[in-house]
Amino acid sequence: MSELNIGLDDLGKVFPANFTEAQVAKAQTLFLKELAYDAHKFYAGKMMTVPKCGYYGYNWFNVWYTPGVSKVSTTIRDDNLTSYDLTNRGNFVAVVSDSTRVLGDGDCTPPGGLGVMEGKAFLMKYLGGIDAVALCVDSKNEKGEHDPDKIIDFVKMVQPSFGAVNLEDISQPNCFKVLDELQDCDIPVWHDDAQGTACVTLAGLINALKLVDKPIGDINMAFFGAGAANTTICRLIMAAGADPENIIMCDSKGGLHKDREDLKADPRFYRKWEICEATNPKKVDNIVDAMKGADVLIAVSTPGPGIIKPEWVSTMADKSIVFACSNPVPEIYPYEARDAGAYVVATGRGDFPNQVNNSLGFPGILKGSLLVRATKVTDTMAIAGAHAIAKTAEDRGIGPDNITPLMTETQVYPTVASAVAMQAMEDGVARIKLTAKEVYKKTEDGIKESRTIIDSMMKEGFIKAPPVSLLENALKRALEQVD
Repeated sequence: MSELNIGLDDLGKVFPANFTEAQVAKAQTLFLKELAYDAHKFYAGKMMTVPKCGYYGYNWFNVWYTPGVSKVSTTIRDDNLTSYDLTNRGNFVAVVSDSTRVLGDGDCTPPGGLGVMEGKAFLMKYLGGIDAVALCVDSKNEKGEHDPDKIIDFVKMVQPSFGAVNLEDISQPNCFKVLDELQDCDIPVWHDDAQGTACVTLAGLINALKLVDKPIGDINMAFFGAGAANTTICRLIMAAGADPENIIMCDSKGGLHKDREDLKADPRFYRKWEICEATNPKKVDNIVDAMKGADVLIAVSTPGPGIIKPEWVSTMADKSIVFACSNPVPEIYPYEARDAGAYVVATGRGDFPNQVNNSLGFPGILKGSLLVRATKVTDTMAIAGAHAIAKTAEDRGIGPDNITPLMTETQVYPTVASAVAMQAMEDGVARIKLTAKEVYKKTEDGIKESRTIIDSMMKEGFIKAPPVSLLENALKRALEQVD
């Protein structure tokens, strides 16, 4: 217990020395969950609102509010785009969710998603210098069914207040319709579970393929899970050069291919049917066969462990790549995949090597989009972001346990923002033009400002450090649950 520290820099050291790798992996998950609960209770959430302007005397109330602010209102009335100059709209993101698919926990009811959405807002501020607010909405209609049109209508109603919308934790198939029907808004509507995960997965794959010296156009790929994330990952990887005929995707009912009449007949699953039409010409019907000889496995399915079997990994090609990205627990633990022959193993977890997590992408992607006032985030913008993430890691050196940057490698975010902003201009969806250097500098300055504010609040005691007893109690409860 004496080695326990507030920074949690050496998490593995807090567990008993005689723990097996499996016990350490389980203990880490349990400890982080218990600590998250206690820390959230200690702080009563993660976000609050503070002004960005000051109080300089009594009449400044009349400047920030009535009567002075009237000129701001009428100016925006006459030209809505001036709202980006006269308010915080240009750096303000709505994190919108109906909480129907919160991580691996399913439908948590609308307020059940607040912890995740506040977490998203915290990462946007700390990693990207972006202001964001959590908006968890009730999407049920009068029949008690989750209705995607209610989310669509909500976003359309609130979009004049924001520079972008980040959709989060909306179950399929509703998430497909919500995202696609909101692309005609005047601001970017981004589904981070899908597009963000796809961007960072592609980034990790780019570097993993460099390590094994396999061109993306030649590899055989198996996908396990066919939700919003994996279908978008597949689409983006194909757009980046993968051969659709070398791809097999499996869902809970088997392989996706042209004989899947259940998907063809259900228009709600049009994104999955697109995969059926484009891939798996041999009509392989299960993940075990799909993995035989595959160079790459990308799993975003059911939280594990034990969902992907080591013996399945052992049938993959030489120097195979395994991305087991379900949260909070991967489909197979990294040590099991490596023992079974995988050369590169990635997960969505920051406490394992090779974190393929959308937190590496969305702060920079949204910041770059906001700075050029983009009207949407295109697939080519996401691909540009992926190459920027991969290049950031490559420039400082990559290896089998080091294919992606860490969230602490701050340069990744302005680098991604610059790449995305330049692509937005090339794609014709940017309202204003900036140079790559201008985007990089603005993003870098915003991140520094955000961190300085947080550091100052910690130093002055407005953000209090959690007591060591909070960590000790969380660890005790976690260890009690480990077999």
